[in-house]
Amino acid sequence: MNTPPASSPVPPSSWDPLSLSNPHAVADKAGRVCAMFSAIACSYDLNNHLHSLWIDHYWRRAAVRMAGVKSTDVVADIACGTGDLSLAFLKAGPKRVIGIDFCHAMLQGACRKMPTGEAAARLSFQEGDALRLPLADQSVDIASIAFGIRNVADWQGCLREFHRILRPGGRLIILEFSLPRHALPRALYNFYFRRVIPCTATLISRDRTGAYRYLPRSVSTFITPQQMTSGMLQAGFSHVAARSLTFGISVCYRGVRGG
Repeated sequence: MNTPPASSPVPPSSWDPLSLSNPHAVADKAGRVCAMFSAIACSYDLNNHLHSLWIDHYWRRAAVRMAGVKSTDVVADIACGTGDLSLAFLKAGPKRVIGIDFCHAMLQGACRKMPTGEAAARLSFQEGDALRLPLADQSVDIASIAFGIRNVADWQGCLREFHRILRPGGRLIILEFSLPRHALPRALYNFYFRRVIPCTATLISRDRTGAYRYLPRSVSTFITPQQMTSGMLQAGFSHVAARSLTFGISVCYRGVRGG
């Protein structure tokens, strides 16, 4: 099992009502996000699967299908967390999968899922920032990020960094939460997302950082799907498409890097 290098500790930070008014605008967003994920890492998978009713597995499989994985592909899964999307990509049979995250505690969870045998030689995890990826220019065929781009301090800078590391013809896959467009699913979703999950997920995780208050606010104050597709085009991607999943609760975006 490969173990990520130890990182310097991040001072504890919590999401208070003021910072939650627009969590994407706080100056120390990166530090708060890292501290938050460090605090909930041990219960992260349980809360993900339980509160999505295990639909998150379907969303990740849909993302892998949209990527069109080939046996010669090198995949970089950014903000990989505990590695679920990295492992889903690995099952599709690429040459190599590199999972990258800036939270050491989350990477420890990913490393505990390392497969054995031949598959282990094709998968690695390492520590790195989505805005300063430890990868060479034009070195990967697929770049992915699942439920992570709204957590970075500069989503447009993140898109430019993905463009930098992708080879011409490489595919960018972004999986992210959204808000259902129709009134009834949106009302039910908002009640569950804003009222139920913050209580039950906090109880399970024993979190004191406000992670599950941040979650719904970070989604409701993030950019729209139209802004995301427009940003991808501005960053240099072509053939940009967005697929709505599960009544629009999440969206999978795909773009191709030009030559």
